[in-house]
Amino acid sequence: MVSGVQMHYYKVCKRKLWLFSKGIAMEEEHDRVVEGKILHERAYPRLDEREILVDHTFKLDALDGEYIREIKISSKMADADRFQMLYYLYELKKRGIIKKGLISYTKERKTEEVVLTENDEKEIEQAIKEIYRVLQLPSPPPLKKLTYCPKCAYYEFCYALEGDE
Repeated sequence: MVSGVQMHYYKVCKRKLWLFSKGIAMEEEHDRVVEGKILHERAYPRLDEREILVDHTFKLDALDGEYIREIKISSKMADADRFQMLYYLYELKKRGIIKKGLISYTKERKTEEVVLTENDEKEIEQAIKEIYRVLQLPSPPPLKKLTYCPKCAYYEFCYALEGDE
């Protein structure tokens, strides 16, 4: 089954998705990942239901009434953040649980509401198929230079293998 992180990486970079899914973990010591983990530990102290693992597949940051909540450092990856939230809403709906989502961007002090639509469901289903296709590849997808590559935990790995083309 696809994880929330895989869904996020699907939107960010297919190469990162493949590497992460094959157990090539470059993120444990990466500054932004460590910052995110600290943020998650301190997030939503007033809520009882935090860090909820659903079917050993994906973890929700928090449940808050009709909402599931996700906390992010910034909105630089807002499209991927939203897609990850839609995936969670989709998976919960498949289990008979209807919720809305809230993504909180702490540095910007803003929150985005996310509501799952039929079109979103179709897009999620297509993404799941595409994720499985990417994971079946014998080697990682080719390097694509993206604006956020230099801040990625996999940057040195990707550019050491491919060269600075």
